Amino acid sequence: MSRIAGAPTLSMQRVSGLALRVARWRVDAGGTPLVFLNGIGADIGAAAPLLAQISGREVWTLDMPGVGGSPDALFPYAAPTMAATVMEIADRFGQQRIDLAGFSWGGALAQQIAVQFPGRVCRLVLMATTPTVSAPGIGWAALLDDDMLASGLKLPTATPLGLAYQTAAMAGWTSAPMLPSLKRLPTLVLMGERDGVVPACHGEAIAELIDGAVLEAMPGSHLFPFTHAAAVAARITAFLDQPKPAQAAA
Repeated sequence: MSRIAGAPTLSMQRVSGLALRVARWRVDAGGTPLVFLNGIGADIGAAAPLLAQISGREVWTLDMPGVGGSPDALFPYAAPTMAATVMEIADRFGQQRIDLAGFSWGGALAQQIAVQFPGRVCRLVLMATTPTVSAPGIGWAALLDDDMLASGLKLPTATPLGLAYQTAAMAGWTSAPMLPSLKRLPTLVLMGERDGVVPACHGEAIAELIDGAVLEAMPGSHLFPFTHAAAVAARITAFLDQPKPAQAAA
């Protein structure tokens, strides 16, 4: 494990034959930690400006296989396998319950984790994502995102095999039949006002399937969590700081 001044704590976690680079901010903070899952091909460096501003709690994220500091996987993996891998890392950190946030591809994986591990996710934040990843343009079209081009942000940082395995992991995936089971899970859905990669209708579909989910538009296009990091971090922090509503009797 290593620590760089002014940067997160970095470690390599080996789970089920995978070696994954993990970054943790505010490791000693109390309360429920937030796990952030990034978009396809995006690494810890891309997420750092956002995650460093989410205050009052530990925040951690990881590079998927073949992305950033994580070497390629030896074999393809599926969404349920990667969901279990993320939760195995949480177990190693002693985190039985987590808050969970996901952007784009990572938002789909966050949905998979929430339905696969009921009771372990306290709050869910979904950004620029979809309940069905087969929608045209998701992932690669982000390379032409106008906010990204204006900011100079460079994505992706993955190897060709890393990108291929990430794409294959979600091939044919949909959460639509499963999302109604999350009706008691506080959920915030954030969509970019000018997102041409994952249009607002995808967020609307998620909000309709999760009873009680809050849907909001944010400034920017598909990469708004990175290009408008301060505003997004403030909104996520405010959502996570809200008292959890009392559950109605079944």
